[in-house]
Amino acid sequence: GRILVVLELSGGNDGLNTVVPYADDAYYRNRPTIGIKPDAVLKLDDRFGLNPGLVGFERLFKDGRMAIIHGCGYDNPSFSHFTSMAYWHTAAPNSGGEYGWVGRLADGMDPARTPGFVVNIDASQSLAVRARDHVPVVFDDPDKFAREGFAQQRPLFERISHEGGGDNPARRYLRDIAQSALDASAQVRDAWSRYRTPIDYGIVPLDLNKVAALIEADFPARLYYTSFRNNAFDTHVHQGNLHRRLLTYAADALSGFLADMERIGRADDVVVMAFSEFGRRVPENTSLGTDHGAANVMFVAGKPVRGGHYGEPPSLTALDEGDNLVHTADFRRVYATMIDGWLGVDSGPVLNGRFEPFAGMVA
Repeated sequence: GRILVVLELSGGNDGLNTVVPYADDAYYRNRPTIGIKPDAVLKLDDRFGLNPGLVGFERLFKDGRMAIIHGCGYDNPSFSHFTSMAYWHTAAPNSGGEYGWVGRLADGMDPARTPGFVVNIDASQSLAVRARDHVPVVFDDPDKFAREGFAQQRPLFERISHEGGGDNPARRYLRDIAQSALDASAQVRDAWSRYRTPIDYGIVPLDLNKVAALIEADFPARLYYTSFRNNAFDTHVHQGNLHRRLLTYAADALSGFLADMERIGRADDVVVMAFSEFGRRVPENTSLGTDHGAANVMFVAGKPVRGGHYGEPPSLTALDEGDNLVHTADFRRVYATMIDGWLGVDSGPVLNGRFEPFAGMVA
């Protein structure tokens, strides 16, 4: 089956210094100090280039395996990390919701509630994967993925009683969840212990190597969610070198992961979507950084992807009253492209509305 991997770049990645509009004079007027000069960018065409830290992305783009979607955002944007991320997690801007869009997608794809259908690699569960019916597998360190407790309690934790309870549906549901948790933790530890790869994921693999280990082991997951954690991209101060380093880590990890999919023969089955909760303001600030903004770029990568530019790049002169880019594409169009175009599922119920996919982005 086809697999979707979602990579969250937390903190509000600066899209303008990621995909650089080096041919636009307005970019350099707004960023006289931190703007990346034309001779430094990794040129993609006569209009856009990539941050010099994105060598891995440059290779994917020129191989036709990376789509850059411009101007992604939503109406009445929030500049709060927590609030905006909740909107992206639930695919419900300015309203939010109880369940995440990945969780709703899992419920729609797999009514049978296959154990391990959704994997979230993090220290705690993301709202994005919260589901009505599915219970995501959530872990950080595969070697330590087990029920917490004292050693003396472990035999009790690892024994699920199937006696008693009769036809009590609540008891049966809890027993099934406990059993699936035990099974999943054992499968994850086993997959990780067997995983060996010659592929270089760079200094910070962003847990994508753990995703690769599970895919290689034929773990039942079809949806994976991971992130560049701890608001890493919140670059208010002295952004230049830090931002380039963060992007290098992300590009190395993502390109390494896709190379690993080639190695294990699953490249045709996997697509990665990367996003951040908002972009940054167009003008640089007095601390040689950028402040919270609105519209941003998104990325979709993998062998099934038809690379190139998608969407309309927002104007750098027709800004809103807060000096922010005005979005030109609702981010849910990219979600719809992944749901309808890649996974072959009706995105309407998942996104609580109809959003036009980007035609031809995924095969």
